[in-house]
Amino acid sequence: MKKRTFFTMLLLFLVFLNSMILIVSVVILNDKFSTARDQCLAEHYVIASSLIRDIQALEQRGNPAKENIAPLMRSYSRYLQGKGDGLAVSFQGNWIYESSELKPKRYMAYPPDTGSRQERLVYMENGIPPVLCVYGSFPAPFQDYGLMYIGNLGDAVSSWRHTKNILFLMGTGMLLIMAFFLFHFLNVIFHPLRQISGASTKIAGGDYSSRLTVQGKDEIASVAYNFNLMAEKVETQIRRLRESAEQKQQFIDNFSHELRIPLTAIYGYAEYIQKAPVSEEECYECTQFILSECSRLQNMAYQLLDLALLKEEAIKYEFFPVSALFEQSEKIMHVRAKEKSINLSYVISRDFLVRGNKEQLLILLNNLTDNALKASYPEDEVSVSVYQEEQRITVEVKDHGIGMEADQIPHIKEAFYRIDKSRSRAAGGAGLGLAICERIARLHHAELTFVSERGKGTAVRLQFPLSEKRKDFTSP
Repeated sequence: MKKRTFFTMLLLFLVFLNSMILIVSVVILNDKFSTARDQCLAEHYVIASSLIRDIQALEQRGNPAKENIAPLMRSYSRYLQGKGDGLAVSFQGNWIYESSELKPKRYMAYPPDTGSRQERLVYMENGIPPVLCVYGSFPAPFQDYGLMYIGNLGDAVSSWRHTKNILFLMGTGMLLIMAFFLFHFLNVIFHPLRQISGASTKIAGGDYSSRLTVQGKDEIASVAYNFNLMAEKVETQIRRLRESAEQKQQFIDNFSHELRIPLTAIYGYAEYIQKAPVSEEECYECTQFILSECSRLQNMAYQLLDLALLKEEAIKYEFFPVSALFEQSEKIMHVRAKEKSINLSYVISRDFLVRGNKEQLLILLNNLTDNALKASYPEDEVSVSVYQEEQRITVEVKDHGIGMEADQIPHIKEAFYRIDKSRSRAAGGAGLGLAICERIARLHHAELTFVSERGKGTAVRLQFPLSEKRKDFTSP
């Protein structure tokens, strides 16, 4: 592109420069021809006026002017000597004198016919050299005589050609200077484009960290800024795609692992029943284990189905008080807490309206509460509370159980991820509960966060944006 721009601009400059030189040359040539014409007319007038007086003097002395014209014209020829100009005198349509300095052929065949007019004829003949001819008849009583002044234009044309050559030489120099500065100017102009091209090549090669330096506030700076913005978005999107691909691969690996363990156990026990002599008691134990693993697989399938069917357009939203949600959750989870001898409490200092799907939020709250019960020891306390924190409504489930390490917290919402794999499997879990909770929270435009420390327990916070309707509502 730079070469094309360079040669295009150079060609346009060349055409413009040559056109200007041509126009100036034509103007100079016309000026030189005009000057030569005026000079020839002046010389013709002076010589014609003097010649008429000389002819008149000869006639008065009784000497025929026609026979004495040649000696008379020699003085005029000496006057023009060195100029390259010529003179010719006609009488009654014939030339009676021609100067020896210049004898052109075409325009000297016959004298021009001016009739009875006293006007002078001026015309140019393109010969070598070109000449300007001025012819005029004498006034009465010498109307039979006529004088032609032949002006040599060789010097004028030579001077014009010299001037024209100088102009074209200067134009060539200007063209070279123009080419030099244009080349460096295009280098400066195209430098950002080369940087953009280089950065694009790097991005195409997989290096998404490449950025351009933004300088100034012109169009190139705007392009560089937008390119950086685009590169940043591409890098972010690629990073998200990679993370998504890694999560999907991890999901597949975990899912395969979760399927392999129960299926291996089921296959092993079934093969044992089929091939080995077993007692009725052993057969009952094997079938019970097979039923238990099948139940776990069924539970995993239902949870995966729930996770797949959680879509925003399929959920019906409504406003309802948090107290109603807590009341239903307490009825369900109270039995589980009593079985483990855990003190479960629901605290509502101030009620709020929440917009969402009551069934889905109940699943979310029960999942979080059930996890807190599983992580707690007998005689521990688990509290479920709601309060306002800045511009958010926060539902918090807090326990004082085993807790988590800091590096485990970012992964707990991933499908099939378990902190304590043996305990989760023994409890019948598939590792999908928190993944479903995270999906429900996102569909309700809420944020699910975890604060935990090993041996000190975990606090799970579900935070909703505080709207005006929620803010104004207070339970009676």
